[in-house]
Amino acid sequence: MKSSMSFRILGTGSACPACVKTNEDLSSFLDTDDEWISSRTGTKSRHVSTTETLTEIAATAAKQALEDANIDAKDLDLIICATIQGDYITPSLACMVQKEIGAQCPAFDINAACPGFIYALDIALGYFARNKSSKILIVGTEMMSKHVDWQDRATCVLFGDGAGAVVLGEGDSLLAIKTTAKGELDILNIHGKNGNSPFSQHEKQDEFVHMNGQEVYKFAVISMCRDLKDVIAAAGLTEEEIDFVLPHQANIKIIETAMNRLKIPKERYYNNIERFGNTSAASIPILLDELNRSKRLQNGQNIAMVSFGGGLTTGAVIIKWQK
Repeated sequence: MKSSMSFRILGTGSACPACVKTNEDLSSFLDTDDEWISSRTGTKSRHVSTTETLTEIAATAAKQALEDANIDAKDLDLIICATIQGDYITPSLACMVQKEIGAQCPAFDINAACPGFIYALDIALGYFARNKSSKILIVGTEMMSKHVDWQDRATCVLFGDGAGAVVLGEGDSLLAIKTTAKGELDILNIHGKNGNSPFSQHEKQDEFVHMNGQEVYKFAVISMCRDLKDVIAAAGLTEEEIDFVLPHQANIKIIETAMNRLKIPKERYYNNIERFGNTSAASIPILLDELNRSKRLQNGQNIAMVSFGGGLTTGAVIIKWQK
């Protein structure tokens, strides 16, 4: 959809665990090496939580975004955290972030997997359109290290932990946004908590990431190209008028294949997968924060963001930078 009343990004922030593990570190206990991992994924290293909680990482990113926006936490009207799971099933991660930063507003989580940040932007749009909020904090954050099987080299080498945040205020930066979902279990899933009910007759399942890599690859390339084209058209722009593309950092080969099918100049795609791996809902806001803090974003530039993930879900958005 194209938006006539939306928001603008006032500030950005990001945070990651202190521990960084390289491909060489992983090869000490996996049958793999740097060449195998980097050639297939584009990842050289990733941040992995050792002592940090997801609440701490998310709150640090939130505080950075508030500082960048010059906004006090008590001025926030809403907090949305995009994550597949916080430190607790309840209270929500958003409620824990609210406590840590000293905010006093409603707070809730959403789970749309990797496109969760874009889903959260779409939800925020509704609050602005109804004049329910004037300042909203969104945090995309994941601790994928607790969801992967560290004995499975096909999945554990892909992911990392981190958080990215934005503070939104009233404005007209959002040019177009699209989200989709198609219920699909077999391609990508993480089974829920088994529990210990003495009455349960359900077969016990492990609680790790399961993924059909080839099917994810096909879905990702098709959806990335389709959704980018759709939101660019809805925004009334051409592909050549996009100044930056921030793609979900799932796999460099997915990104490169999509790049070859679009007319956006290749140098306008921004990637940090080499240093972070796939941080799921955190990947796009971390990218955005890096661009913002490196002073590479200029007012009036058209920023495209696109993601895909478990659900299966997708999301794409065009924002005109007006910070």
